Amino acid sequence: MTYESKLKNEFTDELFEAILLLKNIEECYRFFEDICTIKEIQALSQRLKVAKLLREKKTYNEIEEITGASTATISRINRCLTYGADGYNLILDRLDEQSKE
Repeated sequence: MTYESKLKNEFTDELFEAILLLKNIEECYRFFEDICTIKEIQALSQRLKVAKLLREKKTYNEIEEITGASTATISRINRCLTYGADGYNLILDRLDEQSKE
């Protein structure tokens, strides 16, 4: 089954293919430090942490305190977890599986 995204185009495909070629965390740091600003990387990592905490049933206040994310950001991520493309759930499930190994 192929996922159809509103983001799909030649440039995005090439970006994602490049990301899939990264072999370890050090390579990720090197690539993302070059391609993103520090703020962009921090925002992405914050969103993933918010998604994880929402799945752990933390309250918005707890999540805001832990991550510094706004309630608007938390709410948007919560909508993505419930009604989105299932990307957060996909990766969080894989991270859970990896931590059990």
